[in-house]
Amino acid sequence: MERDVELSEFLKSRRARLRPDEAGLPFKTNGTRRVTGLRREELALLAGVSVAHYTRLEQGRSQNVSAEVLDSIADVLRLTGDERSYLHALAHPAHRCRDFPQHPIRPGLQRLLDSLVRTPALVLGRHADVIAWNTLAAAVFADLAAIPEERRTLGHLIFLDDDVRRMHGDGWHRLAREHVARLRVLAARYPENPRVMAHVDAVCKRSPEFRALWTEHHVAAATHRDYVLDHPVVGELRLSAELVSLPGDPELQGLDLYAAEPGSASEAGLRHLAATTTRLPSAPPAALRPSIT
Repeated sequence: MERDVELSEFLKSRRARLRPDEAGLPFKTNGTRRVTGLRREELALLAGVSVAHYTRLEQGRSQNVSAEVLDSIADVLRLTGDERSYLHALAHPAHRCRDFPQHPIRPGLQRLLDSLVRTPALVLGRHADVIAWNTLAAAVFADLAAIPEERRTLGHLIFLDDDVRRMHGDGWHRLAREHVARLRVLAARYPENPRVMAHVDAVCKRSPEFRALWTEHHVAAATHRDYVLDHPVVGELRLSAELVSLPGDPELQGLDLYAAEPGSASEAGLRHLAATTTRLPSAPPAALRPSIT
């Protein structure tokens, strides 16, 4: 993702979605106005900056733009908290982040995963690649050990795995949109990281639906979510998910945990899967593990 191009396209998309009357400007309906969104000069006026200054920003030239100006523009555009953070990350990118080698996770973290016998859990990398998991996660979502490493990502599972799509049913479209929105956050969080954009390019080539969603520039962290799954063994599973950051493991996105309401049929379904699943491995076989360099 070229940062200046994405900054330009993101601002244009957010300017186009805001009607003048929503921003407190008169909206003419007599056919003299060619666009329904804000014009550049209108946005600049409302944000208190010169048209030339804003135009440079929308062209991707953000070197001399202050955080205060970005916040003023974000206020006018009515950006969400995640969108505001995304705008700042694009305009003032962090130093190139260290590209950590793909090591197996710490033994202690894998032991923690395996100890969560009634809680499906995944460890996610920088582009939502599934680095590790526990047995119950494999029983709920997919036999992850059987999936080649380059396709063991949430993007591949959501957009290219028919079983996963069928299990999410009517909720699949919301899941897909949320996932693409989170990938945009990751792309800004890890600027110039080659694996993040290589993953986006790979799924774009194979999934027209992913490609269409990517062009919408939707941005959301989606750290907590709710799902209703139609599981082939236990039927309906209503799960809440929480993505927990791991500050001591900067190469990882975090630990994704799933839970059902206590005493519910969904909790009973998880208990059944935990009690009857014994042959789904909780780590990739040696031949599929990334080697330590």
